[in-house]
Parts: sequence; structure tokens; C-alpha cells
Amino acid sequence: MPKKSMIFLLTFLLLWAGICAAQEQTKTEKEVEYFAIFLNNQKIGHSVHTRTAEPDKVTNTDQVSISISRLGVVISINATETTIETPEGKPLAFESVIENLGLMNSKTQKTGKINDQGNLEITTIDRTTKKETIDWPEGALMSEGAELLAKKKGLKEGVTYSIKLFTPDMSSLFADVDVKVGPTKEIDLLGRVVSLTEVTTTTKLLNIPIVSTEYLDKEFDVQKSITPLLGMNMEIVACDKAFALSESDPADFLDRFLLPSPSPIENVKSAESITYHLTPLEKEKLDIPASDQQTVRTDETGNILVTVKPISPSTGVSIPYKGKDPKILQALEPTQFLQSDDEEIIALAQKAVGETTDAAQAAQKIEKFVYDYIDEKNLAVGYATAVEVLESRQGDCSEHAVFTAAMCRAVGLPAQVVSGMLYVDEFGGKNNVFGPHAWVQVYIGDKWIGLDATRAPNGFSAGHITLAVGSGNPEDFFGMANTLGYFKITKIEQK
Repeated sequence: MPKKSMIFLLTFLLLWAGICAAQEQTKTEKEVEYFAIFLNNQKIGHSVHTRTAEPDKVTNTDQVSISISRLGVVISINATETTIETPEGKPLAFESVIENLGLMNSKTQKTGKINDQGNLEITTIDRTTKKETIDWPEGALMSEGAELLAKKKGLKEGVTYSIKLFTPDMSSLFADVDVKVGPTKEIDLLGRVVSLTEVTTTTKLLNIPIVSTEYLDKEFDVQKSITPLLGMNMEIVACDKAFALSESDPADFLDRFLLPSPSPIENVKSAESITYHLTPLEKEKLDIPASDQQTVRTDETGNILVTVKPISPSTGVSIPYKGKDPKILQALEPTQFLQSDDEEIIALAQKAVGETTDAAQAAQKIEKFVYDYIDEKNLAVGYATAVEVLESRQGDCSEHAVFTAAMCRAVGLPAQVVSGMLYVDEFGGKNNVFGPHAWVQVYIGDKWIGLDATRAPNGFSAGHITLAVGSGNPEDFFGMANTLGYFKITKIEQK
């Protein structure tokens, strides 16, 4: 059940902190900076930024290593991002490697270069090799270009500007970043108090604003950054090599995401509908999505009332989907984590549905098939792709979700991965709680219908609260970054 894809949120933000480190340009051939990474004041890892300047190019490399525990199961992520540019900040090439050191011990590598036509040629290697060429957006920058722009704009209070930043670890590849220079403040750096300039960056990912506060010295080096994330604070602080590389204490933050239910929910699977009263913490503005099975409204007190009412799928709808709605067609496309075009995925999906052409029956068969197929339910998988799940037959809710969605897409049934909260009678030693969870919704007739292979058959219930919807890529969970951890459930009305 627990959602560990938040690790990817942390990894991206850590890499972004390195990218934002606008350093003084000198003739030094190699500069190395070390950072300690904290989550709610607990050291979870380190980051190393290296800048190498040569006459014809500048290479910036950010290495990030973090470890997070989930109910005693430690998941480690190593990420390295390298960008190569001209001394003037013109993009030339990049490499990105993410290693998930869980049970899957997986590795994804992306490399790319700007060709003579000004387009970006990308090669992605995980289980297979994929090549693609995309247009390079006008004005988009890599690390050195962003640093040079920061130096040009300066650190005068009130200065604002925007950047389209290259983000190779995200499927969109680019993020819009707004920068605002603030006042000079006295900032504590692990016991040292230093005068630094406050710079606020707002990174828009999937239209979700991720706000970080950076503190820069007069040489434009970032000495500290603070990012509110999922109701916690992530801090990255410049330090010496010895402390940065010293032993970390993997934070087990899952416990803080287990929300107590104000009352037990009896027979949640049989409930016709349930209305949840969500009370924002510290006047946070919550953006809870509505769906065909979830309505959302705000009452006079500012509470968010979320009503979940499962609906039955239409019968007599055939697969594959033959409509022309662009949004629905997108939910049929293969992605990096939903490899619905993989031959083994296709064969297994066809085996699951058999001779069935009815969409509702096919969905139910795939849900039950996935439940039986993943025979080792555990928390030790970092975040697996559908193909990795096919091979390992293990994982928790997110592995069930990506595998289910990929198989549905493989037989022509539009599917999306949903992230949110699920009510359970007991988890992690606590009774009657809501915990982070992932499941699937499929498009049948003219409605999106919930599937949850972790609880098949008929796994979806009124106990599922949707917070974000996507295509199974890690960045989809940015949709919960400003929601999960920012509310409590204060009242439940069951029908």
C-alpha cells in the first residue's frame, strides 16, 4: 500500500538544487562542492556538485545519494546528472543515470546531444534501448546557461526572471522556473551564521508549483535550500566533504502519512458512497481532483468535502477503444513505465482476457490476473516499470498499478494510474487509518472506472480518495506534492 514514489520527488528536487547553484565563473579547471541532505532535520543523504571548465566546454555534474526507510525497509537511490555546454552556456550534450537500489536493483540511463539541426537526440537504456529526436525549445537552458543568466540578472532585491530548464529525468524534459531575488538574511549553516541572499524559485511541473527558498553568497554559490514537500521540509546545506559523506539516518516518514480515521468504516467495500471532510492544515489551499467517481466541494468553514461513489461499468462496450478523444487516446499510449507495446506484456494481457471482447469483463479479468500474478507482496521495490514487474512478480501498490495499467492499454482499454489515500482496518501497527496508495482507472463507455489489483476482485471502493492522476511516470506524483501531508480527515459520512 505505501507510496514510495515520493523518493523520485526528492531525487528531482535534489538535482534541481544542484542545477540552481549559480557559481562564480573562474579559470579553475575543477570545482567541487559538497552538500548534506536533510528531511525534517534528519540526514538522509548527500549531494556532490562538480564543475569542470575547459577552453571549449563546461561540464557540470550533480551526484545525489539518498536513503529512505518505509516501515524498516530501506530504499536507496543514486542519481547522477551531467550537462555539457559551451562556456557561453549553449547546450551540447547530457547524461542522466538513476539507480534504484531496492530489490529490483534497477538502472535507467539517458544520454543525448544537440545535433547539427539544433534538435536533441536522446538514447534511453533500461531493459531495452530507445532512441528519439525532439525539438529543443527556443531559450531553454541547461546548468551552465542557467548559472550565467543568474549572474547576469544579479542579486538585487526585487529582481525577477524566468527560465525554461532542461530536466532529463522527467518525461516532459523541460520545466518552467520563476525566480525572485529577496533580501539578505542571517542564515544558520550547521552552526555557522552567514549573511546570504534569499532567492525563491517556483518550478512548475505538471502545472503544480514546487517552491524552494535558496540562500546564495556573494559568489552566487547556493549555501542552503529549503523545500516544503508533502508536509515536510527538505533542506540541502553546503558543508565539508567529511560531513556530507558521513553516515546517514534513513528517515522512515511513512508513519506521518498514515492519517487516523475519525471513526471506523464498517465493510468499506460494500459502502454505496462515503463523504470525507478534509480539513487543511495551516490554511493550506488544497487542490483535490474530481472524477466520475469522486465529487469535491468546499463548505462554509473551508473544509473540503470529498464524496466517493463507485459506479459500475457499462456493459456491451467492446475493446479495443475506437473513439477519437485525444485524452482517451493518450491513455492507450506506451510510456517509460507502462510499456504496453512490449511483446511479453501484450502476450500476458491477451492471456488474461482470453476470448473476452467486453471492456468491463476484460478489466475485471486483468485486475484479478495481476493480483494473482504478483505473488510476492513487499515494500522493498523502489519503483518498478511494468516490464520489471512482469519479470520479478513482486512489489506493492504501485507495481500492481503500473502492471495493471500497462496490460489494460495492451488490449486497447484506456487506463491511467491514480494516486491517493486508501482506508484500511490496520497497517503498520495502527488501526483504522488512511495511507498513501496507487490504483488504476479505465475508460469504459463514457466513464472512468476504478480498478485496484491489490484488493481484487472488485478492488476499488468508496475507501479510495483520489489525489492525482497520470500515466505511471514518477513525476505524476508531483500532483500530490502540495496535497499529501497538508490535511487531516475530521469527519466521515457513510451510506
